[in-house]
Amino acid sequence: MATVSTISISGRMRHMLLPVLHVMVLACAVALIAYITYDTLINVSFVTNPRYLEVQLWICLFFQFEILMEWILSPRKWHFFLRNAVFILVCIPYLTIIHHYHLDISSEGEYLLRFVPMVRAAYVIAIMWGVMSKNWISSMFGGYIIVLVATLYFLSLMFFVEEHPVNPHVSDYWQSLWYSVMQMTTCGSDINPVTPTGKAIGVILSAEGLILFPVFTVYFTHAFARTRISSDTRHATPAKDRSAIKNG
Repeated sequence: MATVSTISISGRMRHMLLPVLHVMVLACAVALIAYITYDTLINVSFVTNPRYLEVQLWICLFFQFEILMEWILSPRKWHFFLRNAVFILVCIPYLTIIHHYHLDISSEGEYLLRFVPMVRAAYVIAIMWGVMSKNWISSMFGGYIIVLVATLYFLSLMFFVEEHPVNPHVSDYWQSLWYSVMQMTTCGSDINPVTPTGKAIGVILSAEGLILFPVFTVYFTHAFARTRISSDTRHATPAKDRSAIKNG
């Protein structure tokens, strides 16, 4: 009886506490995104910005705390650890460690490390979307949308950082965003990257567009087929039977 009661209490705590922690994770991720975007657009180097490093440190520590709470409340702790090992690693404050020990790393690498904690937030968004979705198709589609938008936004920021100082065709962020959208849709644009990182970003965006955009076709085809089947079933059922089903 005591074991059953303990499990019941743990289950209630999971339902009450985890949604609150997930919302806080999303709020922290939004704060990091806003900070990164602001620094990028005003050309402030995060490498020399100790305030950003402090903010990211505390947010990463909170992400670790959130994972720890989920592990404590999980009924299958070893399974939870294996499933979330990647997210434990991405929530480590790598930038703080690098600067504390004065490790040598490229500027591109450091810029990418700014976005590593966002992986945890993207996972939480996918979980919340899955809970709200009616079926696994909608849940998967939502996950693809999250990946698509997040990748597009972060790569457009990085493209701006790399190309803005040397490419006359990238005078502001909106041109970088336009280039990223055109590359992802494989339409192409009149902006040509001149840096190795910019060229690599163009390849990644095109490849992601070719891989992910067919998912839209599959999703809408599935949705249309379900609507058609539902409509045919409704019309095939006599009105008397439909009334009986509704009232019974």
